[in-house]
Amino acid sequence: MAKDKIIDELITFINDSPTSWHAVEHVKTKLIEAGFQELKEEESWSIAFGGKYFVIRNGSSIVAFQTPTDEPTHLKIVASHTDSPSFKLKSNPEYLVENMLMLGVEVYGSPLLTSWLNRDLKIAGRVFYLDKHNKKQSSLVALDDFPVVIPQLAIHLDRKANENGPLLKHQEHLAAVAALDVKTPYLEKILKAELNAKTLLSFDLFLVPTEKASLIGYEKQMIASYRIDSLLSVHACLKALLNVKKPSLKKLKAFVFFDHEEVGSTSTQGANSPFLSQTLERIFLSLHFGKEDYFKMIANSLLISVDLAHAMHPNYKEKHEPHHQPLLNKGIVIKQNANLRYASNGYSTAHIVELCQKNKIPYQFFVSRNDMPCGSTIGPLNASQTGIETIDIGVAQLSMHSCRELAATQDQLDMCQLLTKFLNT
Repeated sequence: MAKDKIIDELITFINDSPTSWHAVEHVKTKLIEAGFQELKEEESWSIAFGGKYFVIRNGSSIVAFQTPTDEPTHLKIVASHTDSPSFKLKSNPEYLVENMLMLGVEVYGSPLLTSWLNRDLKIAGRVFYLDKHNKKQSSLVALDDFPVVIPQLAIHLDRKANENGPLLKHQEHLAAVAALDVKTPYLEKILKAELNAKTLLSFDLFLVPTEKASLIGYEKQMIASYRIDSLLSVHACLKALLNVKKPSLKKLKAFVFFDHEEVGSTSTQGANSPFLSQTLERIFLSLHFGKEDYFKMIANSLLISVDLAHAMHPNYKEKHEPHHQPLLNKGIVIKQNANLRYASNGYSTAHIVELCQKNKIPYQFFVSRNDMPCGSTIGPLNASQTGIETIDIGVAQLSMHSCRELAATQDQLDMCQLLTKFLNT
């Protein structure tokens, strides 16, 4: 029953989190329910020993932590990201082609483009506007009642599409059909009605699939959804911190979820920003400890960067390194790369292997082929920004960066168990 509850919570979280802002809002709600107190970056902090707190930046990145009952000498932290590859609406998205209203988009990150064609997509994100009293507001939206679609060229007009694949030019071929025979401005009218707004100021809006997450396969062994990368990781990190029932004597326990991992993390709220370091320093300042104490803690710390990993694809086995082929349903994936595209090294890996062995949690290793470039994560960026020893791990998945990704439910349960053991041991 407990396992079913965890997966049900995961599905609810995914369905409620079409964008980074929605995901952080969901996390915020769960933290407040668990007794965490929100801190504001623009205000002075008053932090107590044995307390639970969180701070949000730009609505899409968040750090949550539990302070120990005495001077913090160790930091245990789990980390992930809130964004996923998608299509972002341009500032002036609307234009007409004959009687069809089109929405122009920019490609966000590296989505598997063909997977987004011919799917029902909705518009979701955040909007800034003036209300009826000329007061500036911001709200999250998910326009379920106004789906759009990116139509593919018919096979009759592209006879070699199945042999060569459709050649998709980002500027010309990825605009979405939103409506027929309507007057502009179309989107502005919808948003004003949705928000009861007087004037629209700006927005960050994305196209996201309308299809819900679902369990598939024998005995519902797999989960299929958009944003498995990396909402599975966010969910597991959140569960782990919420499972810390009592504060430690000396250990500061935390999670951090960054936005913009899919586009390089170079932003005020990305992993390449000082958000985490500044938050940790402010914790020490509020607890009346100095820089020396802070640096001593950093040297005694471990950060687990939790993202997704490439499972061995049964139809493309040759694409994987022959001796490092993670499988769905076979446990935690430890990701390694000699050129430090992942932050794992022998020291940090030993901690996780020991923890898995002690708790009988299955684990496996991923290394890319020597002749194939390796992806990366927030792990190396966190390590270089904070100086904290870091390891990259994840749940194995198929169809990474697709509109519909696939992972094993038992692997997610294993990840929740591992991270919980890490923060509580």
